[in-house]
Amino acid sequence: MAKRDYYEILGIAKNASDPEIKKAYRKMAIKFHPDKNPGDSTAEDKFKEAAEAYEVLSDGNKRARYDRFGHEGVRGAASGGGFGGSGMSMDDIFSQFGDIFGGHFGGGGGFGGGQARQRRGSNLRIKVKLDLKDIANGVKKKLKVQKLVMAAGVEFTTCSSCRGMGQVTRIANTFLGQMQTTATCPTCGGSGQSVGKVPKGADANGMVSKEEVIEIEIPAGVEEGMQLNVRGKGNDAPGGGQAGDLIVLIEESQHDELLRNGQDLHYELYISVPDAALGCKSEVPLVDGKARITIPEGTQSGKLVRLKGKGLPSVNSYGQGDLIVHINVWTPKKLSKEEKKILNDLNESENFKPNPSTSDRSFFERMGDIFQSSN
Repeated sequence: MAKRDYYEILGIAKNASDPEIKKAYRKMAIKFHPDKNPGDSTAEDKFKEAAEAYEVLSDGNKRARYDRFGHEGVRGAASGGGFGGSGMSMDDIFSQFGDIFGGHFGGGGGFGGGQARQRRGSNLRIKVKLDLKDIANGVKKKLKVQKLVMAAGVEFTTCSSCRGMGQVTRIANTFLGQMQTTATCPTCGGSGQSVGKVPKGADANGMVSKEEVIEIEIPAGVEEGMQLNVRGKGNDAPGGGQAGDLIVLIEESQHDELLRNGQDLHYELYISVPDAALGCKSEVPLVDGKARITIPEGTQSGKLVRLKGKGLPSVNSYGQGDLIVHINVWTPKKLSKEEKKILNDLNESENFKPNPSTSDRSFFERMGDIFQSSN
């Protein structure tokens, strides 16, 4: 699923000023804040989505790259790095943008100021290898994942350290007087609960390992190294709470004939000297199927033939790449006596002596076209 436009998420125009961006984010953050929408996963996703948009648009450099190149321009610059959400935790958001919330929600230091906060399970990571056909069309994959889940029969008691509050308060004497600090309870991790009865086979946190089959949908146009976050499919949280995410790392298998360069694909086509001189028709592979192209007479080695729209789609729906066919004239490595005689006779003809015109561009000019098309 393609990421939404950051300006659309915050409901602002593309020429919005910094104060307008901050005001729009504050409005969205308050609307979808977890304290205001307890247990609402949709509201939490929108809360994180707004934080990701603000992180990029509030930074002049990131915003400029985003305006020019879209999400690809800031991939890795936003906290999540991949697609499908920013991957920012609530602690990340409050630590970076806590001043946005003011006094509405406990000063931005946590959830509800003084109440036990939901613990979050750890993320899982898995690699998925895709071929060009999968990448061109998008694909659904069923993945076997070994994850930690809460054991049946585990029992909890109120944490004795924080008495169920999830936070502990400490008072320290300094030369300025007494100073009070509040921090997440180190005993229960902020959940307000401790493990009481642990079933057989479970660890100290009441967790057991279990295999789960998870179906994910990978959009067309993904690239090597991209990450897809599948929310809530990671390890369960000890003591209950929100499960972590499953982070899927994309790996790309090499195609036998086609080479990828961004959205474009490249193919090396070899033709004989007679075919180059007389012209011919040839078949080239596509990601799915084949295409026939016409080689005009007098074709020089190094000529490029571009098949529009026969490359790969953009993961952000920014159009389709091309298939670029590199034509190479094959020179025989061994010749018979008769073949040598024919070529020696032809070599006497003025028509066979090199005489490039301005239309026969150099190798560097042709490669310049390729690099420009890939940017």
